Amino acid sequence: MESITKNRQSPQVLRAMVERAYGPDRTPEGEGWISELGHGWFNVAYRIRLRDGYEAVLKIAPPPGVEVMTYERGAMATELAALDLIRKHTAVPVPRVDFADRAHDLCDADWFCMPFIDGDNLSVTGPGLPAADLAAHKERVGEANREINSVRGTAFGPLAGPGDSSWRRVFTGMAEEVLADGERRHVDLGWDYDTVREVLAEHAASLDEVREPRLVEWDLWDGNVLVRDGGIASVIDHERAFYGDPLIEVGFAGTQLAAFGDPAPFLRGYGRPLLTAGETVRRRLYCLHLALVMVIETVYRGHTDPGPYDWARERLAEAMALLGRAPGQSADQPSGVTR
Repeated sequence: MESITKNRQSPQVLRAMVERAYGPDRTPEGEGWISELGHGWFNVAYRIRLRDGYEAVLKIAPPPGVEVMTYERGAMATELAALDLIRKHTAVPVPRVDFADRAHDLCDADWFCMPFIDGDNLSVTGPGLPAADLAAHKERVGEANREINSVRGTAFGPLAGPGDSSWRRVFTGMAEEVLADGERRHVDLGWDYDTVREVLAEHAASLDEVREPRLVEWDLWDGNVLVRDGGIASVIDHERAFYGDPLIEVGFAGTQLAAFGDPAPFLRGYGRPLLTAGETVRRRLYCLHLALVMVIETVYRGHTDPGPYDWARERLAEAMALLGRAPGQSADQPSGVTR
């Protein structure tokens, strides 16, 4: 996927990075030892073949001169922390970290190396699978997501802190950051920004039901799942993790917005019953937040294809409708949550 956040480096710089990570005796020579992995939207990642045949992935954060959304600042440090938590506290397969560098002397951003995982990207191979096989994979994703969510935190918010005892304050703060990002770049939501703020405030009391911080991936969609031999080979891309409400995980989005696909296999794997009334309102708030991110990030990524923006705008309109706000409805008109 193309994005202005991808911090591509020359072969000479990449060779110096590999030498620092793995030593001069393993540093490759000649041609054909490096190729870019193309599925990510944010960081650039390279597949590296070392001199001894070991295959690694070198992942580089965006360059400092490219503006990113507020929640994406320090994303690589978040990913490293999340990988450590998942490896220590769960059996979910994730890559180990071979080497991490934050010196910014070889390149202008954080970077790290991990083993290359031999597996098929579920977003690529999934549509071609028999329905039963795809459902089985999505059940396993639900199981893995539940295990990740079993990791408890001491406060809501970023993995590195500062934390907060109130999930309402943390989530509404996350939503406000996204809205401020959109306003700063004059992103057209199809809605007045203050109208979106009103909808969030109207339903924020539902967030008070969440009392225990849990490790949340938030970005565990098919594109971040590698499968092999009928199982999950690895879960990748953990830079959006935080401590929050597990119901915010993207696997639950389809319970409210059909465009995110049938959630039934994920729910079976997760072992989750149908949502309560309060959980339904929360999940609709989370869909609204997700749609806002997806609309606004197209501008920060520098996308020229209008497809992702238009698709996300449609999801935003659907989320607003689920939360009782029709296009053109003023703030003083009744707005109950639709059922």
